[in-house]
Amino acid sequence: MAEQVIKPDLNFINEVINGGGESMKKCFQCATCTVVCNVTPDDNPFPRKEMVWAQWGLKEKFIGNPDVWLCHQCNDCTAYCPRGAKPGEVLGAIRKQSIKQYSAPAALVNFVNSKAYIPIMFLLLAGLLSMAGTFKIHDGDIVFTKFASTQFLQIVFTPVLLFGIAVGVLGVKKFWADMKAATGVTSGDLKGSITETAKEILSHKKFTMCDVNADRFIAHFLVFYSFIALGIATALGVLYIDILHMESPFRLGYGTPVKLFGFIGAAGLFTGALLMINNRFKHSAKLGLGSYFDWLLITIVTVIMASGILAWITRLAGVAPVAYSIYFIHLVFVLSLFLYLPFSKLGHLFYRSAAICFMKYSGREKK
Repeated sequence: MAEQVIKPDLNFINEVINGGGESMKKCFQCATCTVVCNVTPDDNPFPRKEMVWAQWGLKEKFIGNPDVWLCHQCNDCTAYCPRGAKPGEVLGAIRKQSIKQYSAPAALVNFVNSKAYIPIMFLLLAGLLSMAGTFKIHDGDIVFTKFASTQFLQIVFTPVLLFGIAVGVLGVKKFWADMKAATGVTSGDLKGSITETAKEILSHKKFTMCDVNADRFIAHFLVFYSFIALGIATALGVLYIDILHMESPFRLGYGTPVKLFGFIGAAGLFTGALLMINNRFKHSAKLGLGSYFDWLLITIVTVIMASGILAWITRLAGVAPVAYSIYFIHLVFVLSLFLYLPFSKLGHLFYRSAAICFMKYSGREKK
């Protein structure tokens, strides 16, 4: 029998532990996690193999590994683990390392997801927005476009959003190439795979397969479609302002659809975020509260929606100092969401979608 030399990457082990996977050393390979998982494919299932690879620091095994992303972290595996190894949390920590591997600049992943640096990041974003020179309390009616002009927001927010999307797309391109290299799959029905992937994501079918944390489906479903509603509201705003050149698109008439989608999106996103928080505390005894990596995104989304709603209420109440201050906080957190798009947990929009698509593309799902 040929000998195989294993060279553990101690730095990788420490990063997984520090990223929320500190319990992985408790795993003794009983395979309970793989048996209870309802989303793992029959062919080469997870997460048992990922647990032993993480324990041994075999970082190269995770290059082009789609299984880390096929996991939806419903945490059935964590709930039933007899040793408290928390496989769901470990895979979540590994996904963070995967994001770091495929996102450029990689240093921004650590910067964004560091408790020590995150206050500095928010202050930098606040300073960037303050460059507009119009962020002051204005006399008369409360009009947020006087506080921050639409043109200025477009100049700042659009490039930041495009940067985040570009980083995510380039990361997926590298990830796809690595998956093909790791599996040896060179061809498949890409168009059909993309269509089926879109159907699965839109239906959130995999989330309905969770047992212990089944109510997670509603929270994620609300958040997902609320983002779509808010995106539509934003697109309509751009249409009315930049293309139709309407001065007051958010009043009656043409502005009605903007308000409708904006209200639906805001209410749904805020409700979904609160449900996520409630679910984490509700199941904390079995599943734990999650890592800082998880909570950062939930916190940003919650602050965005809470500040948006409060800015609207205080504007209607005519409390200018409070309304403008809350609106500024709202803008800072929205900008942070755009900037952190490919570096935070939102990166799963890119990489989980690619992993699901590749599983269909390779024909593995049908085996």
